[in-house]
Amino acid sequence: MSSIKLIADSGATKAEWSLVNGGKVKTINTQGISPYFLNTEQIRDLLLKELSPKLKNVQVDEIYYYGTGCANPDNVKLIKKALKHVFPDAYMEVTHDLMAAARALCGPDKGIACILGTGSNSCYYNGKKIMRNSPGLGYVLGDEGSGAYLGRKVLQYYLYGTFDDELRGRFDLTYMTNATEILENVYKKPLPNRYLAGFTYFLAENRGHYMIENIIEDGLNDFFFTHLCKYRETWKLPVNFAGSVAYGFRDVLAQLCQSYEFELGKVLQKPMSGLIAYHR
Repeated sequence: MSSIKLIADSGATKAEWSLVNGGKVKTINTQGISPYFLNTEQIRDLLLKELSPKLKNVQVDEIYYYGTGCANPDNVKLIKKALKHVFPDAYMEVTHDLMAAARALCGPDKGIACILGTGSNSCYYNGKKIMRNSPGLGYVLGDEGSGAYLGRKVLQYYLYGTFDDELRGRFDLTYMTNATEILENVYKKPLPNRYLAGFTYFLAENRGHYMIENIIEDGLNDFFFTHLCKYRETWKLPVNFAGSVAYGFRDVLAQLCQSYEFELGKVLQKPMSGLIAYHR
């Protein structure tokens, strides 16, 4: 009899859980879990309130948890402790979102795995382990090619008056904001990276305009040049991508891969389907 597995892909805002029982998969969504903002008791209470009732007393044998903040060993211990409260008899593995991308995109094979979502990251994966990781410096100093990076460019074009009248009019109609409000959201309010990433929708909705195409291509090219060119394996192995930005602008990724003479591998909006295949 096959074991019942529970796979989690958790960000700070929302978490997706897949209960895999043989050929059946049940998806459950809960609040996100950030070990930087929640302690063991709060995570345990969240799981008991939002996850356990939807499992309907199913005995989970194995848990594979991929989450934000889980590159930090202390956070891994915290998450494991909370999970053990709820699933005392289950085998569990807790690791970070880059490993989720690597396993979902490459499976048991070697490859380059990239995340292009609100933030960005990349690694060389040898089919079992992440062997090299280009340093992630966060949205202030890095995150090239991410939603926050592209959104910042949109706001720069708007605030510096670079947009032509047509794009400025569309921006005003879409967001009905002003410089004061924008600067307050970026410098004073919490989660400015998410605020910035929200402006990638403006790029997606206005494809075809040369300024929009320039922002997308330049932002993604910065990711290729700054990170992908640092791995010697990039020219030998498929380059794979996961995340909403990667999926939304996959045509630009294909063009850039062709320019750099890289082999484009998989492009997934979310890693979950690949993780289910991996753990099966």
